[in-house]
Amino acid sequence: MTATFTPTNNSTLPTGWHRLTPIWQGGEEVIKHSLPHTQLAPAWQLLLLGDGSPTRHLELLTGEPTEVDVIDMSLIGLDLDSAPDLIQSVPGPRLRRQVWLRTPSGQRLAYATSWWEASHVDEYLENRSLPIWASLARLRTELYRDVRGIYYGDSDALQSGFGVDGPFWGRHYLFWHHGQPLTLIYEVFSPYLTKYLGSMQLNSSNGNV
Repeated sequence: MTATFTPTNNSTLPTGWHRLTPIWQGGEEVIKHSLPHTQLAPAWQLLLLGDGSPTRHLELLTGEPTEVDVIDMSLIGLDLDSAPDLIQSVPGPRLRRQVWLRTPSGQRLAYATSWWEASHVDEYLENRSLPIWASLARLRTELYRDVRGIYYGDSDALQSGFGVDGPFWGRHYLFWHHGQPLTLIYEVFSPYLTKYLGSMQLNSSNGNV
């Protein structure tokens, strides 16, 4: 894997982070029991609701290395940062990290924001420009990925960044380590992945915001 760092004034992703404006969203009960296949196809459910590494999944899907553009590393202190409520599970002061996950040719596959306890981030992200999965795998860190929310919605900034029309599927989850929350992560996937996963098969009438 390779990684590059892009300044935080990147024109396609300004300094704040980008959450979806939901058309539909679901919580833990939806995630526990899965979604009807008429709403979200099985292959997409594996990506969104599974507890495996999305970076690794993208590599397996594309057959290419997943490259990472780090576009933001910001100290936000105790600010809740318009993040999911679970941000309060991550001790402060906090650091926010934003990345694009892409192919070597530059096709963006996913966007992710993560929040870390600032005083401990260097323990887990020694090289801050590497994918989280790669950094933690090097440390042989035992983790539990606890998916808590799933979204289908719009974002003008992500539509511009992906170069693909929305709506988009996203999720947020906690990483647990030794029984304690390690980081909160919010991810959004590009519809470009239909090339590998097939149709998303969403029927928005199956759920309500």
